[in-house]
Amino acid sequence: MFQSIDGIKEEKDLSEGKKRSLRTGYTTGTCAAAATKAALSTLVNGEKLARVNVSLPKDKNIMIDIAWINYENEKSVTAAVIKDAGDDPDVTNGAEICVTVSFLETANKIIIDGGIGVGRVTKPGLGLEIGKAAINPTPLKMIKQAIDEIIGQQNNRYGLSVTISVPKGEEISERTDNPRLGIIGGISILGTTGIVIPYSTASFAASIRQSIDVSKAMGSDSVILTTGGRSEDFARGIFGNSIADHAYIQIGDFIGFSIKQCAIKKIKKAYVIGFIGKLTKMAMGIKQTHVKGSHVDMNFLADLASRCGASNEHIKKIKLANTARHVGELVEQFGVNIFYDVLCEEVYKHLSKYSPSELQIKIMLLDFNGKIIGKYPKD
Repeated sequence: MFQSIDGIKEEKDLSEGKKRSLRTGYTTGTCAAAATKAALSTLVNGEKLARVNVSLPKDKNIMIDIAWINYENEKSVTAAVIKDAGDDPDVTNGAEICVTVSFLETANKIIIDGGIGVGRVTKPGLGLEIGKAAINPTPLKMIKQAIDEIIGQQNNRYGLSVTISVPKGEEISERTDNPRLGIIGGISILGTTGIVIPYSTASFAASIRQSIDVSKAMGSDSVILTTGGRSEDFARGIFGNSIADHAYIQIGDFIGFSIKQCAIKKIKKAYVIGFIGKLTKMAMGIKQTHVKGSHVDMNFLADLASRCGASNEHIKKIKLANTARHVGELVEQFGVNIFYDVLCEEVYKHLSKYSPSELQIKIMLLDFNGKIIGKYPKD
């Protein structure tokens, strides 16, 4: 049984009648950054660290335990971290994330790549280059930050090869969406905040409900509903100080529930802001958009493109697209820009079914740089 008290997720131990906070974990990206820092410290300074301090996005830090360090030779060291997902049911929990750091002959050069158990990108639409290791942008930045924290001003002296491997990564990946998405041979090195927040349906829903209550009590009649931290950051950049801080509410995958709660609590206006993947699922009428519970229907997106005047050739390519993001890239190529507004209109139609007419809903679709590329209603 899960509850949310003052915005903090808690789990109730029914056997003892006690409550305990759900334990957060850390991402595969954080593990890779920690292992990089430990391996490099051994290689450059001859210092084996049992724990390392990892710099996270948004000026935060976390201490990570190092499982082991193997001094290969004077030019190469491998370190490992055991992934801890906290109380989140993450398939990568317990995985061994290894990083081998080696000197290159060329100074002032850093190569970061994936080894055994880290997937390779074989399809478009993931925001990653085809043929490259599936290491997302934030983990890459964290790894580079970890390197800088060890060698600092001496970076011109060194050339480094950083190879991330996950011994059981290929086996783990079979329990993820990676094979379907065209990430072959292992898991992805992920993370946007570095921290894994425990996923609990009941606690998340209770937190959303409570956040709407607070916003209403503070006198706000408008709320900004975003699907995550990144979309919220972009939304804050769009609205600035015109919207109170307490009116920004991260809803995760619970769009249907959130809109119903806004209507029940007599919020006057709800902005729904997100990226093409989540908004496509909303447009399909999916109320709970978690990736494990639903998939984007490319035929649905192709039908929308057809309504927007896309050619038969373009429609065929959309039907074969890998992800909703890939569809967005194709739409940009084809110049069918009205597509985004039509997608937002479909989201609006579905969400309007979940609330009385008194609640005004506005849908805003962002690109991955935070620019508004679609909205409905237009005014």
